[in-house]
Amino acid sequence: MTESTARRNLPQLLGEARRWFEEGLLAAMEAAGTPAVSPTQVQLFAVLDEGGTTTSELARRMGVTRQTAHQAVHGLVGVGLLEQVPDPASARQLLIRRTPQGERAHRDAGAALARLEDLLAERIGAAQADALRAALEAPWGPVPGPDSVAG
Repeated sequence: MTESTARRNLPQLLGEARRWFEEGLLAAMEAAGTPAVSPTQVQLFAVLDEGGTTTSELARRMGVTRQTAHQAVHGLVGVGLLEQVPDPASARQLLIRRTPQGERAHRDAGAALARLEDLLAERIGAAQADALRAALEAPWGPVPGPDSVAG
């Protein structure tokens, strides 16, 4: 089997699916006049609590280093989508939260993602899209240990 005809593994397919959604979302946001953001910044927005979240917690949720999360936050603060405010629970911490412009962008992104899901259902069929959602929402259990995946 050549590389071009080799069966792609699920992580590759999931990555391509994620990129499809990210690229569609970024294009929709650009068309709406939202400042340009990176896929990492989009992910940060998705894991941000309504009342604000610390950079350390954002990094944990995103599965990135604190430095990567800090850079993403800094970029979004710079374009006016996020702000840093004192954390009432800790004098040493700052909370990251959406600005009014960030709230509008978040709502616009939600609407764009819903349109992308509808478009996917049109392209692959509603039953296939529903089955995909069901498979991804099903509990997968804990991450397998090395004994489970060793060949």
